[in-house]
Amino acid sequence: MKVVLVEDEIAASENLSYLLKTIDPSIEILMVLDSVAGGIAYFSEQNDADLVFMDIHLADGISFEIFEKVVIDIPIVFTTAYDQYAIQAFKVNSLDYLLKPISEEDLEDALEKFKKRNGGTENVNNQLQGVLSLLEASNKSYKTTYLIQRRDELIPVNVSDIAYFYIEASVVKVVTFNKQEYVVNKKLENIELELNPENFLRINRQFIVNKKAVKKLQFHFNGKLIADIEPPFHDRVLVSKLKASGVKSWLNA
Repeated sequence: MKVVLVEDEIAASENLSYLLKTIDPSIEILMVLDSVAGGIAYFSEQNDADLVFMDIHLADGISFEIFEKVVIDIPIVFTTAYDQYAIQAFKVNSLDYLLKPISEEDLEDALEKFKKRNGGTENVNNQLQGVLSLLEASNKSYKTTYLIQRRDELIPVNVSDIAYFYIEASVVKVVTFNKQEYVVNKKLENIELELNPENFLRINRQFIVNKKAVKKLQFHFNGKLIADIEPPFHDRVLVSKLKASGVKSWLNA
């Protein structure tokens, strides 16, 4: 499969290339374009790309401007940190729409959709229904308080006061900014779904952190990062190479 990336952030394009190669080593990245002007010039000429991954926000404008100048009949997967462009994305030849930070699972699903299409055109109504579901999910209400049992007490803890959740020895704990620690009788996976992703992110298998708790990121070997969180944890909090770009994008949003 031959792929073109339209992405102006070097870290994001490198991460996407890495994920694509991880999922399917036979994928060939033909070109990485970083601007509307570059996209217009490239797609004005004949090319043999099978699939395009296109960021919506580019250095010199919005990628939809490309379609005002040229016709692109190649399936496109749009990527962006903002879901406000979802409906517009599906008015062009869109195969899928991925919100940043992009996970390997979502990327795999997008590639699977491409393989199933067999060159045909996916039903536009199905596309729009899918993106409407996405928008509905993005507007859902998130948890604001956890009622936590400690001995014979029930303690309400506001989500805004929580610095991070972590799991250790199969026990999930919550740590607040004022350094209180409680045991939470829930799985980390379920907690992740209950929290607003703008404010909380699962940075590794062990941790879900509040954006305000991350004081800095330190570079580690092999593309990994160390998250300096507050209150401090008793061990290093590592971010894998796979998640590093997504964590940086989340903190930079």
